Amino acid sequence: MKNSSIRRILMPPNSFPAAICGLLLAASAFPAGPLLAATPARKPNVLVILADDLGYGDVGVHGCKDIPTPNIDAFARSGIRFSSGYVTGPLCSPTRAALMAGRHQSRFGHEFNPPAITEPDPFTLGLDLRETTFADRMKRAGYVTGLLGKWHLGEGEKFHPLNRGFDEFFGFTGGAHTYLKAADKRYGPIVRGRQPVELKGYLTDVLADEAADFMKRHRAEPFFLYLAFNAVHTPVEVTPEALAKFSSITNPERRKYAALTWQMDQAVGRVLKQLRDLGLAEDTLVFFLSDNGGPLVRGAAKNGSQNAPLRGGKTQLLEGGIRVPFMVSWPGFLPADKVDDRPVVQLDLLPTALAAAGVAIDPTWKLDGVNLLPFLTGKSAGLPHESLFWRHGSQWAVRQGPWKLVRWLDRCDNDADSKLIGPELYNVVEDIGEQQNLIATQPEKARELQAAWDGWNKDNIAPVKAKNSPGNPHPKK
Repeated sequence: MKNSSIRRILMPPNSFPAAICGLLLAASAFPAGPLLAATPARKPNVLVILADDLGYGDVGVHGCKDIPTPNIDAFARSGIRFSSGYVTGPLCSPTRAALMAGRHQSRFGHEFNPPAITEPDPFTLGLDLRETTFADRMKRAGYVTGLLGKWHLGEGEKFHPLNRGFDEFFGFTGGAHTYLKAADKRYGPIVRGRQPVELKGYLTDVLADEAADFMKRHRAEPFFLYLAFNAVHTPVEVTPEALAKFSSITNPERRKYAALTWQMDQAVGRVLKQLRDLGLAEDTLVFFLSDNGGPLVRGAAKNGSQNAPLRGGKTQLLEGGIRVPFMVSWPGFLPADKVDDRPVVQLDLLPTALAAAGVAIDPTWKLDGVNLLPFLTGKSAGLPHESLFWRHGSQWAVRQGPWKLVRWLDRCDNDADSKLIGPELYNVVEDIGEQQNLIATQPEKARELQAAWDGWNKDNIAPVKAKNSPGNPHPKK
């Protein structure tokens, strides 16, 4: 479609939720956007694609040169890429808990990974049962709900996805899995529902096939699909065919990671192609993001990723641990080929999806995110968030505008030798790599941010700590 400053709504106003009609009308003032396509009378589908431990610098639209990601890049160009897209923590399970609850994980103490199946007492900790999940809310809005891939929010039956709002589940309940076999004593089985199944193919490809099948079976009804790849998390297992494509990369760790990332990109492309082939592309709100930054620091299971130009990585509250590839697309409604530098966070996905579904958000739910649609269509020109906050054990951070105050962990292989650094003050707009600590020259700004974080933290509870779980060290002061 050609661009035009005039948008038309090709449907009667009473055939779509009133909240969306208002947003569409407001979008008519948004300059030089694409024409709105005819919008189906039913609610739009919602697809959340989550990568696992993907480095900020490992996609083409962020400047990656040695790993082609054509499908992720094309997706970014089809919608809006957030260059300051964040998650609420630097570790897998906490950020997934916040995504599912729509509330910061520190509100309910989920700051660390729950025990793995091989660790003591693995069945007692998971996503707080008092939290209403993303799937719960979408199901109540009339959606069929599906989860494919990694859960990592509790091994016990009471935490099982089918007990947390999902109609269908294919994947695994733990924090990692092999890519080449269905069962492994370290990770547990691949299951459909609750029944272990064989893995017929490479896991990343199988998840893409399952996603295509889910969308085909439910194409006549609104669906919420949470496609949670375990790629590019360890163990770094790839097919020989994929590895052969990267023979020019001399570092063996990076070469295997490149193949792992490329295979995920191909899977993303197949899922998005299925949306188009089913005629659902313009009726589906799609998000793509990573659960945290790439694991680069000591004490983390490295996968060969890189977060450049950011500093730090997984397990740290430096930018490399919490700023991630983050994109959204809804062809015909949201503008295409846009880069938005306003800070957003994965907490925003639930309010945005609910708004797209025409669901009014009850303040008593105490969601921590915001509906991004008015900001993305041009109805609201300000910042979605005045402040963003983090707490991860003894680490903490706050961002306001360009300013970030952070107390971060200098990780060591032995957690007892790790040290807390800071607080330090950075202008992360001018200094994205957090190289120039400005706390000595901007003490008033540091005090202002400290006061804001202290006020936010009053509503949090103490973290629930799991023994022998990675990512919750007790460092020296």
